[in-house]
Amino acid sequence: VMTQLNREPNIEVKVMNSFTHNGGGGNPAGVVLDADRFTQVEKQTIAKQAGFAETAFVSKSDVADIKLEFFTPNKQIAHCGHATVATFSYLSAKKIITKRNATKETIDGIRNIILDGNYVYMEQIPKFYKSIDKDDIADVMKSLNLSEDDLLDGFVPMISNTGVSFLIIPLSNNEALKAIKTNLELIKTISEKYDAIGFYAFTQKPIEQGHSVTTRMFAPRYAIDEESATGMAAGTLSAYLFDHMNYKCAKIIVEQGYFMEKPSHSEIIVKLTVKDHKLASLMAGGTATFGNSKFVNLGGW
Repeated sequence: VMTQLNREPNIEVKVMNSFTHNGGGGNPAGVVLDADRFTQVEKQTIAKQAGFAETAFVSKSDVADIKLEFFTPNKQIAHCGHATVATFSYLSAKKIITKRNATKETIDGIRNIILDGNYVYMEQIPKFYKSIDKDDIADVMKSLNLSEDDLLDGFVPMISNTGVSFLIIPLSNNEALKAIKTNLELIKTISEKYDAIGFYAFTQKPIEQGHSVTTRMFAPRYAIDEESATGMAAGTLSAYLFDHMNYKCAKIIVEQGYFMEKPSHSEIIVKLTVKDHKLASLMAGGTATFGNSKFVNLGGW
């Protein structure tokens, strides 16, 4: 059955660089407004053509300020931090949303958003941890061209979920973090086994003073070889740090993108809400800057 393709020419994908650090760096995300006019297949096509790690599609919502859907170049994803920060930074800058407390509707329910000056924070809810099979630990390290000796003493990779799952990989030093050479097929296979978005490797030795940890993120399952800022991963890591590494603090500042082939310095601020000594929720946020729009066409152009 042939469906009628939307033949609208030059669909604008607005670009925002999210989780910037000192006004630079960050991770570009696409933002498409008035997305009610597109089918799911068309949204996927637009995201693939736009070519960003994630593109956010903004539609009307009956239950929140906006409905947000996220697509990587190859599939839809439930939550995306940097595309959320991109969208709300854009809507705030354009005075489309002017209140401090806002909401987004996602395929995984409604989440709170806080607009605080130039900062956008999005809510994540700690859900679960999961240990991986002992036999898989060697494969995880092999997929990064590292050995189990590179793990932080006394720690092993573990799944953390605050809305989506990431495999958290605690490394002992920045030499190991820098030395990573990815076997993307193997990372993809392990990610699929544990239904994880990807791998989030980190050390407790940040480059910038005032930061808590430095990180790298790999998600070939979602057609992302490596990206420079991942808000959802920063949330899963912050929950892990609180529960497993005794980071009993109200704020964790995550840096990312420092060890990429083309470094892009990013800063993700995670605020922790604790109730009865337990982590109740997280708000991961940062700033965003305007990039140059991209234009894509659907079907037959």
